[in-house]
Amino acid sequence: MNAIFFFAAGILIGLAALHFQRKSSRKKLSDLRDEKIRLQKEKEIVVDFMHNLAVAIGEGVARKNLYQRIVHTAVMTTGAMSACVYEKLENGKLQGVATEGLFPPQRKVRTALSEETASRARFLEKILSSEILEEGEGIVGEVAKTGKPVFVPNAQNDPRVVKHPDPALAIRSMVYSPLIHDDVVLGVLVVANPSSGLTFSDMDLSLVNSLAEQAALAIKNSDAMNLRVEKTRMDSDLSLAREVQGLFLARKPPACKGLEMDARYLPSSQVGGDFYDFYKLTATKFAVSIADVSGKGVPASLLMAICQTNLRHYVGKSRPPSEVLKKLNLDLENRIREDMFITLFLAIIDTQANTITYARAGHEPALLAREDKKGKTSVEKLHGGGMAIGMVPSEFFEESIEDQVVDFKAGDIMVLFTDGVTEAENEERKEFGLDRLSDKLSSSLALGAEEFNERLLSDLDDFSSDSFKRDDVTILTVKRT
Repeated sequence: MNAIFFFAAGILIGLAALHFQRKSSRKKLSDLRDEKIRLQKEKEIVVDFMHNLAVAIGEGVARKNLYQRIVHTAVMTTGAMSACVYEKLENGKLQGVATEGLFPPQRKVRTALSEETASRARFLEKILSSEILEEGEGIVGEVAKTGKPVFVPNAQNDPRVVKHPDPALAIRSMVYSPLIHDDVVLGVLVVANPSSGLTFSDMDLSLVNSLAEQAALAIKNSDAMNLRVEKTRMDSDLSLAREVQGLFLARKPPACKGLEMDARYLPSSQVGGDFYDFYKLTATKFAVSIADVSGKGVPASLLMAICQTNLRHYVGKSRPPSEVLKKLNLDLENRIREDMFITLFLAIIDTQANTITYARAGHEPALLAREDKKGKTSVEKLHGGGMAIGMVPSEFFEESIEDQVVDFKAGDIMVLFTDGVTEAENEERKEFGLDRLSDKLSSSLALGAEEFNERLLSDLDDFSSDSFKRDDVTILTVKRT
């Protein structure tokens, strides 16, 4: 009888154990299914979040607008009542740059909040934008410093959380997640108070961390996109500037009896404002000019175009060089930005009188090479008073500008150039210099204008360092025949 009892008891115990095991297995299977559903839902949320940010980046939104989309999407996907993005500044400090909802400040608020919700939101946003947290200060500073998230399930019992007397700013639960890309902390994403009235869960922590990871990637992608857009814009500006320069520089000198002229222009990687020009005034009078507009890109090229157009107008009226430059300065002084100016050298060549009359508005002095009666070559630097156009008011400009007259006879050579020639540097960072250019000219008196320019450009190329970021090189040479 006892044997039967024990046998039955054993069977019952085995059945009970089997039932418990099956029940436990079903629970584990149910938990796995729930976890799979949760992960799938989290994946869908993150993918949707990434899509929204990708669209924002594609639209070329500003950094502030991108931050705003991040906090908005974080609130919508986590069910939080409010959220904030703190950006890490260059000095390591943290500033609230975007909020959604009535996000509680991380320092105590001394001023009472107004009753209107909209006003309260604006007030808090203003406080957060002016609230600069030190790295390591509070939980936000701790997350930024360590690069690790912080989960506060019960904020009321956490002494690290700032408590505010206003009920609207009461904090139940918070998740702080770092915005990290390539091990660099860009900021901190914070979500506060689930709309359910409960506390955040470990599942919410995982979701916020995933969102923060994708948000950091979006921020870096946005920066890269903005850089590409800016580069494209700059490339477009440079292309336009080159076209402007090409329209004004791609002209051959007029046929001039008794003169041989040649000009060369080598643009730098950035478009500048160098220009040269030739003008036939009469059968025996010709004018040449060379100028350098300060700055680079479209502004410099457009100012160059305006200057050259006006210069042609005034030169065509057969005025002395100094009068032309006075007119030009008067016309342009109110149209030139304060940070821009133009240096210019203008010369009128008279083949009948065998003279050059020139005026110099702050430009590099031209060089004039000639042979004396003893057969010795000398090089004269054509200096002269004058300040750059657009640099000073007309009354001061007109006081300093003056005409100079020098002989220009058969066999003489005059070279006009911009500072891209004399300031070219070699590997030792030594400049080509005015004296070296004078020596080159002194030994080239027998050459024609075109041959001299070709040889000078070759010498510059041999002298200059490949690593030197050179300026525009412009040369205009006139040989008296």
